[in-house]
Amino acid sequence: MNKIEIRSFDMDARGVGHLQNEDGTQGKVVFVEGALPGELVSFSSYKKKPSWEVATLSEVHRTSSQRVDPKCEFFGTCGGCSMQHLEPDAQVAMKQRVLEDNLWHISKVKAETMMRPIYGPTWGYRYRARLSVRHVIKKGTVLVGFHEKKSRYVANMETCKILPPHVSAMLMPLRELVASLSIIEHLPQIELAIGEGVTAMVLRIMAPLAADDEVKLKAFADHHKVQWWLQTKGPETAEPYYPSTSDLHYLLPEFGVKMPFKPTDFTQVNHHINRVLVAKALRLLDPQKDERIADLFCGLGNFTLPIATLAKQVVGIEGSSTLTDRALENAVHNGLSEKTSFSTRNLFEVTAEDFVKLGKFDRFLIDPPRDGAMAVCQALVDLTQVAPDLKPKRLVYVSCSPSTLARDAGILVNGAGYRLSYAGVVNMFPHTSHVESMAVFDLVS
Repeated sequence: MNKIEIRSFDMDARGVGHLQNEDGTQGKVVFVEGALPGELVSFSSYKKKPSWEVATLSEVHRTSSQRVDPKCEFFGTCGGCSMQHLEPDAQVAMKQRVLEDNLWHISKVKAETMMRPIYGPTWGYRYRARLSVRHVIKKGTVLVGFHEKKSRYVANMETCKILPPHVSAMLMPLRELVASLSIIEHLPQIELAIGEGVTAMVLRIMAPLAADDEVKLKAFADHHKVQWWLQTKGPETAEPYYPSTSDLHYLLPEFGVKMPFKPTDFTQVNHHINRVLVAKALRLLDPQKDERIADLFCGLGNFTLPIATLAKQVVGIEGSSTLTDRALENAVHNGLSEKTSFSTRNLFEVTAEDFVKLGKFDRFLIDPPRDGAMAVCQALVDLTQVAPDLKPKRLVYVSCSPSTLARDAGILVNGAGYRLSYAGVVNMFPHTSHVESMAVFDLVS
Protein backbone atom coordinates (compact mmCIF):
# COMPACT_ATOMS: atom_id res chain seq x y z
CA MET A 1 0.00 0.00 0.00
CA ASN A 2 1.35 3.44 -0.98
CA LYS A 3 2.52 5.87 1.69
CA ILE A 4 2.74 9.61 1.32
CA GLU A 5 3.63 12.63 3.45
CA ILE A 6 0.94 15.30 3.46
CA ARG A 7 2.32 18.79 2.96
CA SER A 8 -0.77 21.01 2.64
CA PHE A 9 -4.54 21.29 2.25
CA ASP A 10 -6.50 22.03 -0.90
CA MET A 11 -9.75 24.00 -1.28
CA ASP A 12 -11.81 20.86 -0.67
CA ALA A 13 -10.07 20.13 2.67
CA ARG A 14 -8.10 17.22 1.21
CA GLY A 15 -4.53 16.54 2.24
CA VAL A 16 -2.02 17.19 -0.54
CA GLY A 17 1.21 15.28 -1.06
CA HIS A 18 3.51 14.15 -3.86
CA LEU A 19 4.66 10.72 -4.89
CA GLN A 20 8.36 10.14 -5.41
CA ASN A 21 9.69 9.08 -8.80
CA GLU A 22 12.19 6.24 -9.03
CA ASP A 23 15.03 8.75 -9.50
CA GLY A 24 14.06 10.50 -6.27
CA THR A 25 12.41 13.51 -7.92
CA GLN A 26 8.96 14.76 -7.02
CA GLY A 27 6.20 12.90 -8.83
CA LYS A 28 2.49 13.38 -9.32
CA VAL A 29 0.32 15.10 -6.75
CA VAL A 30 -2.11 13.05 -4.65
CA PHE A 31 -5.20 14.50 -2.93
CA VAL A 32 -6.03 12.33 0.09
CA GLU A 33 -9.46 12.79 1.66
CA GLY A 34 -9.31 12.83 5.45
CA ALA A 35 -5.53 13.41 5.69
CA LEU A 36 -4.01 16.42 7.44
CA PRO A 37 -0.82 18.42 6.76
CA GLY A 38 2.20 16.91 8.55
CA GLU A 39 0.82 13.37 8.55
CA LEU A 40 2.35 10.27 7.01
CA VAL A 41 -0.48 8.18 5.63
CA SER A 42 -1.36 5.19 3.50
CA PHE A 43 -3.97 5.81 0.83
CA SER A 44 -6.11 4.10 -1.76
CA SER A 45 -6.60 5.95 -5.05
CA TYR A 46 -10.00 5.88 -6.72
CA LYS A 47 -9.32 8.39 -9.50
CA LYS A 48 -6.07 8.60 -11.48
CA LYS A 49 -4.88 11.06 -14.09
CA PRO A 50 -1.40 11.49 -15.62
CA SER A 51 -0.41 14.29 -13.23
CA TRP A 52 -2.63 13.67 -10.18
CA GLU A 53 -4.68 11.18 -8.18
CA VAL A 54 -7.57 11.42 -5.73
CA ALA A 55 -7.52 8.95 -2.85
CA THR A 56 -9.18 7.96 0.40
CA LEU A 57 -7.25 7.65 3.65
CA SER A 58 -6.40 4.06 4.60
CA GLU A 59 -4.16 4.44 7.66
CA VAL A 60 -2.37 7.22 9.55
CA HIS A 61 1.22 6.32 10.45
CA ARG A 62 2.20 9.71 11.87
CA THR A 63 -0.65 11.78 13.32
CA SER A 64 -0.94 15.55 13.21
CA SER A 65 -1.17 17.27 16.58
CA GLN A 66 -4.13 19.15 15.13
CA ARG A 67 -6.21 16.04 14.48
CA VAL A 68 -9.28 15.68 16.72
CA ASP A 69 -12.11 13.18 16.97
CA PRO A 70 -15.12 14.34 14.92
CA LYS A 71 -18.00 15.36 17.15
CA CYS A 72 -20.66 14.08 14.76
CA GLU A 73 -21.10 10.33 14.34
CA PHE A 74 -22.18 10.85 10.73
CA PHE A 75 -19.02 12.73 9.73
CA GLY A 76 -17.38 11.05 6.76
CA THR A 77 -20.70 9.92 5.32
CA CYS A 78 -22.68 13.15 5.41
CA GLY A 79 -21.49 15.79 2.97
CA GLY A 80 -22.43 18.72 5.21
CA CYS A 81 -18.97 18.95 6.82
CA SER A 82 -15.47 18.15 5.60
CA MET A 83 -13.17 19.32 8.41
CA GLN A 84 -14.47 18.06 11.75
CA HIS A 85 -11.26 16.02 12.12
CA LEU A 86 -9.21 19.25 12.24
CA GLU A 87 -9.01 21.38 15.39
CA PRO A 88 -11.22 24.49 14.93
CA ASP A 89 -8.45 27.08 15.36
CA ALA A 90 -6.38 25.18 12.80
CA GLN A 91 -9.33 25.30 10.39
CA VAL A 92 -9.28 29.09 10.60
CA ALA A 93 -5.51 29.23 10.10
CA MET A 94 -5.81 26.96 7.07
CA LYS A 95 -8.45 29.21 5.52
CA GLN A 96 -6.24 32.25 6.11
CA ARG A 97 -3.43 30.48 4.23
CA VAL A 98 -5.84 29.63 1.39
CA LEU A 99 -6.74 33.32 1.10
CA GLU A 100 -3.10 34.45 1.08
CA ASP A 101 -2.11 31.74 -1.42
CA ASN A 102 -4.93 32.69 -3.78
CA LEU A 103 -4.06 36.37 -3.67
CA TRP A 104 -0.44 35.66 -4.49
CA HIS A 105 -0.70 32.78 -6.97
CA ILE A 106 -3.61 34.22 -8.98
CA SER A 107 -2.72 37.92 -9.04
CA LYS A 108 0.68 38.33 -7.35
CA VAL A 109 -0.95 40.56 -4.72
CA LYS A 110 -0.21 40.70 -1.00
CA ALA A 111 -2.18 42.55 1.66
CA GLU A 112 -0.22 45.17 3.53
CA THR A 113 -1.86 43.89 6.73
CA MET A 114 -3.51 40.52 7.32
CA MET A 115 -6.39 41.07 9.72
CA ARG A 116 -7.18 38.82 12.63
CA PRO A 117 -9.73 36.23 11.48
CA ILE A 118 -13.39 36.63 12.40
CA TYR A 119 -14.78 33.50 14.01
CA GLY A 120 -17.36 32.44 16.59
CA PRO A 121 -19.35 29.41 17.75
CA THR A 122 -18.32 26.25 15.91
CA TRP A 123 -21.40 24.13 16.70
CA GLY A 124 -25.11 24.81 16.32
CA TYR A 125 -24.38 27.84 14.17
CA ARG A 126 -26.28 27.02 10.98
CA TYR A 127 -29.51 29.05 10.97
CA ARG A 128 -30.23 28.36 7.30
CA ALA A 129 -30.15 24.99 5.56
CA ARG A 130 -31.74 23.13 2.68
CA LEU A 131 -32.64 19.62 3.81
CA SER A 132 -33.31 17.03 1.14
CA VAL A 133 -36.16 14.56 1.61
CA ARG A 134 -36.09 11.04 0.17
CA HIS A 135 -38.56 8.17 0.59
CA VAL A 136 -36.36 5.06 0.45
CA ILE A 137 -38.85 2.30 -0.29
CA LYS A 138 -36.30 -0.53 -0.08
CA LYS A 139 -35.40 0.50 3.46
CA GLY A 140 -38.96 1.38 4.42
CA THR A 141 -37.99 4.80 5.71
CA VAL A 142 -37.86 8.50 4.91
CA LEU A 143 -34.53 10.36 5.09
CA VAL A 144 -34.30 14.08 5.87
CA GLY A 145 -30.90 15.78 5.82
CA PHE A 146 -27.88 16.70 3.75
CA HIS A 147 -26.58 14.64 0.85
CA GLU A 148 -23.87 12.06 1.32
CA LYS A 149 -20.37 13.04 0.22
CA LYS A 150 -20.08 13.14 -3.57
CA SER A 151 -23.49 11.52 -3.91
CA ARG A 152 -27.10 12.27 -4.82
CA TYR A 153 -28.23 10.05 -1.93
CA VAL A 154 -29.48 11.61 1.30
CA ALA A 155 -27.38 10.79 4.34
CA ASN A 156 -29.03 8.62 6.98
CA MET A 157 -28.40 11.22 9.68
CA GLU A 158 -30.38 11.21 12.92
CA THR A 159 -28.81 14.34 14.42
CA CYS A 160 -26.66 17.23 13.17
CA LYS A 161 -24.13 19.09 15.28
CA ILE A 162 -23.93 22.20 13.09
CA LEU A 163 -27.70 22.79 13.21
CA PRO A 164 -29.11 24.43 16.36
CA PRO A 165 -29.88 21.74 18.97
CA HIS A 166 -33.65 22.18 18.76
CA VAL A 167 -33.52 21.61 14.99
CA SER A 168 -31.18 18.63 15.32
CA ALA A 169 -33.65 17.09 17.76
CA MET A 170 -36.40 17.51 15.16
CA LEU A 171 -34.75 15.44 12.40
CA MET A 172 -36.21 12.11 13.46
CA PRO A 173 -39.70 13.54 14.18
CA LEU A 174 -39.55 15.19 10.75
CA ARG A 175 -38.82 11.81 9.16
CA GLU A 176 -41.79 10.31 10.94
CA LEU A 177 -44.03 13.22 9.94
CA VAL A 178 -43.13 13.07 6.24
CA ALA A 179 -43.56 9.28 6.24
CA SER A 180 -47.15 9.76 7.45
CA LEU A 181 -48.16 12.30 4.79
CA SER A 182 -50.14 11.47 1.67
CA ILE A 183 -47.68 13.53 -0.42
CA ILE A 184 -44.65 11.52 0.73
CA GLU A 185 -43.51 11.10 -2.91
CA HIS A 186 -44.08 14.77 -3.74
CA LEU A 187 -42.05 16.54 -1.05
CA PRO A 188 -38.41 16.80 -2.22
CA GLN A 189 -36.99 19.29 0.25
CA ILE A 190 -37.47 21.30 3.43
CA GLU A 191 -35.88 24.74 3.67
CA LEU A 192 -34.88 25.85 7.17
CA ALA A 193 -34.60 29.49 8.22
CA ILE A 194 -34.29 30.68 11.82
CA GLY A 195 -34.90 34.24 12.94
CA GLU A 196 -35.24 35.88 16.33
CA GLY A 197 -37.49 33.48 18.23
CA VAL A 198 -38.93 31.97 15.04
CA THR A 199 -38.04 28.68 13.35
CA ALA A 200 -39.51 28.55 9.85
CA MET A 201 -39.61 25.46 7.64
CA VAL A 202 -40.61 25.65 3.98
CA LEU A 203 -42.14 22.51 2.54
CA ARG A 204 -41.49 22.26 -1.20
CA ILE A 205 -44.67 20.46 -2.19
CA MET A 206 -45.49 19.21 -5.68
CA ALA A 207 -49.01 18.00 -4.88
CA PRO A 208 -51.89 19.40 -2.77
CA LEU A 209 -52.10 18.58 0.93
CA ALA A 210 -54.87 16.25 2.03
CA ALA A 211 -57.09 17.25 4.96
CA ASP A 212 -55.32 14.72 7.21
CA ASP A 213 -51.93 16.14 6.15
CA GLU A 214 -53.02 19.58 7.32
CA VAL A 215 -54.04 18.22 10.73
CA LYS A 216 -50.65 16.54 11.14
CA LEU A 217 -48.64 19.57 10.05
CA LYS A 218 -50.49 21.87 12.45
CA ALA A 219 -50.05 19.44 15.33
CA PHE A 220 -46.30 19.20 14.57
CA ALA A 221 -46.00 23.01 14.43
CA ASP A 222 -47.77 23.42 17.78
CA HIS A 223 -45.66 20.73 19.47
CA HIS A 224 -42.26 21.75 18.10
CA LYS A 225 -42.96 25.51 17.92
CA VAL A 226 -42.18 25.91 14.22
CA GLN A 227 -43.84 27.89 11.46
CA TRP A 228 -44.70 26.05 8.25
CA TRP A 229 -44.42 27.73 4.87
CA LEU A 230 -45.55 26.10 1.63
CA GLN A 231 -43.73 26.46 -1.68
CA THR A 232 -45.53 25.11 -4.74
CA LYS A 233 -43.14 26.24 -7.49
CA GLY A 234 -40.19 28.67 -7.39
CA PRO A 235 -38.92 30.42 -4.22
CA GLU A 236 -41.18 33.40 -4.92
CA THR A 237 -44.24 31.18 -4.30
CA ALA A 238 -43.34 30.48 -0.66
CA GLU A 239 -46.07 31.72 1.70
CA PRO A 240 -46.79 31.25 5.42
CA TYR A 241 -49.15 28.34 6.05
CA TYR A 242 -49.39 27.78 9.80
CA PRO A 243 -49.36 30.01 11.74
CA SER A 244 -50.55 32.20 8.86
CA THR A 245 -48.67 35.33 9.95
CA SER A 246 -44.90 35.67 10.18
CA ASP A 247 -42.45 37.80 12.13
CA LEU A 248 -39.33 36.23 10.67
CA HIS A 249 -36.44 38.66 11.12
CA TYR A 250 -32.88 39.03 12.39
CA LEU A 251 -31.34 41.89 14.32
CA LEU A 252 -28.24 44.05 13.90
CA PRO A 253 -28.44 45.58 17.38
CA GLU A 254 -25.29 47.69 17.10
CA PHE A 255 -27.09 49.75 14.46
CA GLY A 256 -30.65 49.42 15.74
CA VAL A 257 -31.68 47.55 12.59
CA LYS A 258 -34.39 44.88 12.35
CA MET A 259 -34.29 42.91 9.08
CA PRO A 260 -37.51 41.11 8.08
CA PHE A 261 -36.94 38.30 5.58
CA LYS A 262 -38.62 35.33 3.94
CA PRO A 263 -37.20 31.87 4.58
CA THR A 264 -36.35 31.51 0.87
CA ASP A 265 -34.40 34.81 0.81
CA PHE A 266 -30.63 34.81 0.79
CA THR A 267 -29.42 35.64 4.29
CA GLN A 268 -26.21 34.60 6.02
CA VAL A 269 -26.40 31.14 7.59
CA ASN A 270 -24.52 32.25 10.70
CA HIS A 271 -26.25 35.13 12.49
CA HIS A 272 -23.54 35.40 15.16
CA ILE A 273 -20.83 35.95 12.57
CA ASN A 274 -23.03 38.19 10.42
CA ARG A 275 -23.35 40.68 13.26
CA VAL A 276 -19.58 40.77 13.72
CA LEU A 277 -19.01 40.88 9.96
CA VAL A 278 -21.30 43.88 9.43
CA ALA A 279 -19.78 45.77 12.35
CA LYS A 280 -16.22 45.06 11.18
CA ALA A 281 -16.99 45.93 7.55
CA LEU A 282 -18.45 49.28 8.58
CA ARG A 283 -15.51 50.11 10.82
CA LEU A 284 -13.22 49.43 7.86
CA LEU A 285 -15.46 51.31 5.42
CA ASP A 286 -15.46 54.26 7.84
CA PRO A 287 -18.39 56.17 6.28
CA GLN A 288 -18.62 59.83 7.23
CA LYS A 289 -21.75 61.86 7.92
CA ASP A 290 -21.33 63.96 4.76
CA GLU A 291 -20.54 61.07 2.39
CA ARG A 292 -22.44 59.22 -0.33
CA ILE A 293 -21.85 55.46 -0.29
CA ALA A 294 -22.65 52.69 -2.79
CA ASP A 295 -23.56 49.20 -1.56
CA LEU A 296 -23.10 46.89 -4.56
CA PHE A 297 -24.92 43.53 -4.60
CA CYS A 298 -26.98 44.91 -1.71
CA GLY A 299 -29.55 42.10 -1.43
CA LEU A 300 -32.11 42.86 1.29
CA GLY A 301 -29.97 45.67 2.71
CA ASN A 302 -27.77 43.72 5.17
CA PHE A 303 -25.03 46.37 4.81
CA THR A 304 -27.06 49.20 3.26
CA LEU A 305 -29.20 49.94 6.30
CA PRO A 306 -26.36 49.93 8.86
CA ILE A 307 -24.35 52.22 6.55
CA ALA A 308 -27.37 54.55 6.38
CA THR A 309 -27.18 55.07 10.13
CA LEU A 310 -23.70 56.58 9.66
CA ALA A 311 -23.53 58.20 6.21
CA LYS A 312 -25.42 61.00 4.47
CA GLN A 313 -26.76 58.85 1.63
CA VAL A 314 -26.52 55.18 0.59
CA VAL A 315 -27.43 53.74 -2.80
CA GLY A 316 -28.02 50.00 -2.80
CA ILE A 317 -27.57 48.34 -6.19
CA GLU A 318 -28.74 44.82 -7.02
CA GLY A 319 -29.62 42.89 -10.15
CA SER A 320 -33.11 41.84 -9.01
CA SER A 321 -35.99 44.29 -8.76
CA THR A 322 -37.64 41.91 -6.29
CA LEU A 323 -34.66 42.32 -3.97
CA THR A 324 -34.40 46.09 -4.37
CA ASP A 325 -38.14 46.39 -3.64
CA ARG A 326 -37.68 44.28 -0.52
CA ALA A 327 -34.63 46.32 0.52
CA LEU A 328 -36.67 49.51 0.21
CA GLU A 329 -39.40 47.97 2.36
CA ASN A 330 -36.78 47.17 4.99
CA ALA A 331 -35.44 50.73 4.82
CA VAL A 332 -38.95 52.08 5.40
CA HIS A 333 -39.47 49.59 8.23
CA ASN A 334 -36.33 50.95 9.95
CA GLY A 335 -37.06 54.62 9.30
CA LEU A 336 -34.11 54.95 6.92
CA SER A 337 -35.89 55.57 3.62
CA GLU A 338 -34.82 59.22 3.44
CA LYS A 339 -31.14 58.23 3.57
CA THR A 340 -31.36 55.29 1.17
CA SER A 341 -32.26 54.63 -2.44
CA PHE A 342 -32.08 51.46 -4.48
CA SER A 343 -31.25 50.81 -8.11
CA THR A 344 -31.76 47.64 -10.14
CA ARG A 345 -28.77 47.01 -12.43
CA ASN A 346 -26.91 43.99 -13.75
CA LEU A 347 -23.59 44.42 -11.95
CA PHE A 348 -22.05 41.63 -14.01
CA GLU A 349 -22.29 43.92 -17.04
CA VAL A 350 -21.79 47.32 -15.42
CA THR A 351 -19.53 49.83 -17.21
CA ALA A 352 -17.65 52.99 -16.38
CA GLU A 353 -20.37 54.95 -18.19
CA ASP A 354 -22.95 53.47 -15.80
CA PHE A 355 -20.96 54.75 -12.83
CA VAL A 356 -20.66 58.17 -14.44
CA LYS A 357 -24.47 58.32 -14.64
CA LEU A 358 -24.80 57.24 -11.00
CA GLY A 359 -22.56 60.10 -9.88
CA LYS A 360 -19.84 60.46 -7.28
CA PHE A 361 -19.53 57.93 -4.47
CA ASP A 362 -17.00 58.38 -1.69
CA ARG A 363 -16.80 54.69 -0.82
CA PHE A 364 -17.99 51.28 -2.09
CA LEU A 365 -19.14 48.26 -0.13
CA ILE A 366 -19.04 45.23 -2.47
CA ASP A 367 -20.62 41.90 -1.46
CA PRO A 368 -20.89 39.76 -4.60
CA PRO A 369 -21.84 36.09 -5.04
CA ARG A 370 -19.21 33.45 -5.85
CA ASP A 371 -18.69 34.82 -9.37
CA GLY A 372 -17.17 37.94 -7.88
CA ALA A 373 -17.29 41.52 -9.16
CA MET A 374 -15.00 41.54 -12.21
CA ALA A 375 -17.16 43.94 -14.24
CA VAL A 376 -17.28 46.40 -11.34
CA CYS A 377 -13.50 46.25 -10.97
CA GLN A 378 -12.94 46.65 -14.72
CA ALA A 379 -15.30 49.64 -14.72
CA LEU A 380 -13.09 51.23 -12.08
CA VAL A 381 -10.09 50.63 -14.35
CA ASP A 382 -11.92 52.34 -17.21
CA LEU A 383 -12.92 55.26 -14.96
CA THR A 384 -9.21 56.08 -14.76
CA GLN A 385 -9.49 57.26 -18.37
CA VAL A 386 -13.11 58.46 -18.44
CA ALA A 387 -13.64 60.20 -15.08
CA PRO A 388 -10.86 59.54 -12.55
CA ASP A 389 -12.40 61.92 -10.00
CA LEU A 390 -15.39 59.55 -9.67
CA LYS A 391 -13.34 56.65 -8.34
CA PRO A 392 -14.18 55.95 -4.68
CA LYS A 393 -11.32 56.41 -2.26
CA ARG A 394 -12.00 53.18 -0.35
CA LEU A 395 -13.56 49.81 -1.22
CA VAL A 396 -14.55 47.14 1.27
CA TYR A 397 -14.99 43.83 -0.54
CA VAL A 398 -16.81 40.98 1.24
CA SER A 399 -16.13 37.70 -0.57
CA CYS A 400 -17.39 34.11 -0.51
CA SER A 401 -14.74 32.88 -2.96
CA PRO A 402 -11.01 33.49 -2.41
CA SER A 403 -10.23 32.78 -6.07
CA THR A 404 -12.59 35.42 -7.48
CA LEU A 405 -11.52 37.89 -4.78
CA ALA A 406 -7.89 37.28 -5.80
CA ARG A 407 -8.76 37.79 -9.47
CA ASP A 408 -10.59 41.04 -8.72
CA ALA A 409 -7.81 42.21 -6.40
CA GLY A 410 -5.40 41.86 -9.29
CA ILE A 411 -7.60 44.10 -11.45
CA LEU A 412 -7.95 46.74 -8.74
CA VAL A 413 -4.27 46.78 -7.74
CA ASN A 414 -2.66 46.33 -11.14
CA GLY A 415 -5.11 48.31 -13.25
CA ALA A 416 -7.37 50.60 -11.23
CA GLY A 417 -4.80 52.29 -9.01
CA TYR A 418 -5.72 50.78 -5.65
CA ARG A 419 -3.60 49.14 -2.97
CA LEU A 420 -4.72 46.14 -0.91
CA SER A 421 -4.54 47.60 2.58
CA TYR A 422 -6.15 44.77 4.59
CA ALA A 423 -7.41 41.23 4.09
CA GLY A 424 -8.60 38.46 6.38
CA VAL A 425 -10.91 35.47 6.60
CA VAL A 426 -14.39 35.21 8.07
CA ASN A 427 -15.19 31.71 9.35
CA MET A 428 -18.86 31.78 8.42
CA PHE A 429 -18.99 27.98 7.89
CA PRO A 430 -16.98 26.11 10.56
CA HIS A 431 -16.04 22.50 9.73
CA THR A 432 -16.44 23.11 6.00
CA SER A 433 -13.96 24.16 3.35
CA HIS A 434 -15.92 27.32 2.49
CA VAL A 435 -13.66 30.37 2.78
CA GLU A 436 -15.36 33.71 3.35
CA SER A 437 -13.14 36.76 3.52
CA MET A 438 -12.97 40.53 3.54
CA ALA A 439 -10.53 42.93 1.88
CA VAL A 440 -9.97 46.69 1.94
CA PHE A 441 -8.68 48.61 -1.07
CA ASP A 442 -7.53 52.21 -0.87
CA LEU A 443 -7.03 54.52 -3.84
CA VAL A 444 -3.38 55.42 -4.29
CA SER A 445 -3.11 59.20 -4.25
